[in-house]
Amino acid sequence: MNTKKILPVYFFLLGLSLLTMLLLWSSQRSTKTRDLPEIREEGILRIVTDYNSVGYYNTEDTIAGTQYALCKSIEKLSGLKVEIYLENSLAKSFQGLKNREYDIIARNIPITSQTKEIITFTNPVKRSKQVLVQRTAAYNNGIKPIRNQIGLAKKTFYVSENSPSILRIKNLAEEIADTIYIKEEKNCNSEQLIHMVANGEIDFAVADQEIAIKNKKNLPQIDVETEISFTQFQAWAIRKDSPVLLDSLNLWLKKK
Repeated sequence: MNTKKILPVYFFLLGLSLLTMLLLWSSQRSTKTRDLPEIREEGILRIVTDYNSVGYYNTEDTIAGTQYALCKSIEKLSGLKVEIYLENSLAKSFQGLKNREYDIIARNIPITSQTKEIITFTNPVKRSKQVLVQRTAAYNNGIKPIRNQIGLAKKTFYVSENSPSILRIKNLAEEIADTIYIKEEKNCNSEQLIHMVANGEIDFAVADQEIAIKNKKNLPQIDVETEISFTQFQAWAIRKDSPVLLDSLNLWLKKK
């Protein structure tokens, strides 16, 4: 028997077997149920949010924001240790939720039928509108902000990747019977897009009204008065296979 010839085959088969076992383990891990009982067993509730001037931000030496305050309230009510992760990309937050890296997405996500297909929403945490962020005439060569929806035709709107605003923009394009181009930015949240408008890097962005108004205070270049949606309910998101967590989370949010 030629040992030199057999050894490479042996190591190849061994490596292939280990790789197969690893893939199977990874697959089992990603599909394992993680509802409130499993979370309590570990003692850690993982919540992901994004960094912005309303929900989660640093002020001097402290952390503040509505989402941060809600997370801390849930920590007290649940008796769990809450770990907060920051991720500006909503698409990556959805993926992390799916992969069980996170248990909750603590962002004000507009409730739409399209989004309901991939996640479960909590009871609404607030109501808001989507607005068009554009520059004022004083910072846009005298060009006045668009107020009439017909004026939105052939314009390019920038949004975060997989933003719930996309569905509204598409519906708006149908309403005016014309094209509105949509540009999704993978690594930018709406607040970063607002700053890009202010700096003249892009002309239009779509953002939550509350965030847009808050940024307007420090960015006189921008106009945020053109609404592109009706008032919408907004909520947090969890996985569809976490019904116990959903019931408890709704209760905690109600008691906040």
